[in-house]
Amino acid sequence: METPTMESGAAVKRLLIDGKLVEGEQTFPSRNPATGELVGEAPEATRAQAEAAIEAARRAFDTTDWATDVQARIRSLDRLYDALVEHKEELRELTISEVGATRQLTHGAQLDDPLEIVRFYADLLRTFPMREEIGEVESMGQRHLRWIEKEAGGVVSAILPYNYPNQLALAKLAPALAAGCTVVLKGAPDTPLTTLALGELIAEHTDIPPGVVNVLSSSGTEVGELLTTHPDVDIVSFTGSTETGRRIMAAASRTIKRVFLELGGKSAMILLDDADVDATAMFAAFGICVHAGQGCALTSRLLVPRARHDEIAAKVAAAMGKVRYGDPTHPKTYMGPLISEKQRDKVDGMVKRAVEAGATLVTGGEKAEPGFHYAPTLLSNVDPDSEIAQDEVFGPVLAVIPYEDDDDAVRIANSTIYGLSGTVFSRDQERAIALARRIRSGTFSINGGNYFGANAPFGGYKQSGIGREMGVQGLEEFLQIKTFAAPVV
Repeated sequence: METPTMESGAAVKRLLIDGKLVEGEQTFPSRNPATGELVGEAPEATRAQAEAAIEAARRAFDTTDWATDVQARIRSLDRLYDALVEHKEELRELTISEVGATRQLTHGAQLDDPLEIVRFYADLLRTFPMREEIGEVESMGQRHLRWIEKEAGGVVSAILPYNYPNQLALAKLAPALAAGCTVVLKGAPDTPLTTLALGELIAEHTDIPPGVVNVLSSSGTEVGELLTTHPDVDIVSFTGSTETGRRIMAAASRTIKRVFLELGGKSAMILLDDADVDATAMFAAFGICVHAGQGCALTSRLLVPRARHDEIAAKVAAAMGKVRYGDPTHPKTYMGPLISEKQRDKVDGMVKRAVEAGATLVTGGEKAEPGFHYAPTLLSNVDPDSEIAQDEVFGPVLAVIPYEDDDDAVRIANSTIYGLSGTVFSRDQERAIALARRIRSGTFSINGGNYFGANAPFGGYKQSGIGREMGVQGLEEFLQIKTFAAPVV
């Protein structure tokens, strides 16, 4: 992927609109969160360019055979997968430098694993039934044959956050393309280059037709607002904060758009009284430090039996001391930086307010230089109704909350507006599963089980969102259902 560069040597990426790579009238910087240095410049998409992208997607959907030619879509997804694999190492280096992801994490959820989402939907499309017979019925002396056909939902606006730009882009793009939709994809202001690189790869190394995929970047709100309100957009797929999700849902209601929302989380890890404390303490400590805590499904609340609260907190703190954090390019670094100074200040402010409210700072709570690093942080004796236990931190901060019995643990786990994920540990797996069934969340891990994968639907209950990404259910989010009937002849 060759791109023009500035005099400083930093890359300047381009927008993808109607099959063409175009520059912006202005650009905005993207900085390496581990060092604060400039990674490159992203084009500031204008309103006119955003409208052109939507128009191109609308035209490609309405006037070409993309929505109906299944074999062409399979070929395009196959080629996209091949192109992603061919350019994986370029994407890896960009993801490390712009996102602050550690090198080891790019070999999993930040890059290598997401590529398989494309492979999954290409293969699923080969066998997925677009027609379903629902049987005959007799009416007015005539037999009638009835069936259902699944059709592409239309033009999709897909809007990304900064934390996992490769995974989130492909989890939206691949099923939308498989369904026959056309897409306008908008990268996050903090990580635009990674998403724009995907657009350049599509333009230069795939046969996806013009207008089917359009990729934009913007540091402001105007483009995003247009993508959620424009009458030519049929579906909005958004991942980000619950607060922004509420605004998008309200804005989309004016034109009755279908809305998929993958929002915040405040997931609980529950250690039952028979759990292996040493193993679960290590799991809890390292779990909250994945990508510096910048993950909506991470378990940021640790619920422990009140009688063992201090013992468990001490073991978790000791485990946090083993987390290697700092330079994300080093192959042995486990945790990199937060995305920006603004985000680090937010996390630090929440920790300070938690201590002022009565929580105990067991370890961490410190900034580290250069860049926007923050030490793994443990708070104990946390009030389950406090800010730190109720609001999403999006940083490497774990709150230890005591509970009295299993019923109390369930009550506390369910006592937030969120319902995205959760974990329970017990030596009695059936007991753990029974408790997990009482938690209102879209995903749940039993004794460290890994549910995440291209074939596993992901999404939340309550204000953690609407709909599911990935799996067969992820494809169905982008399909419409049409019911047919015809006389039997």
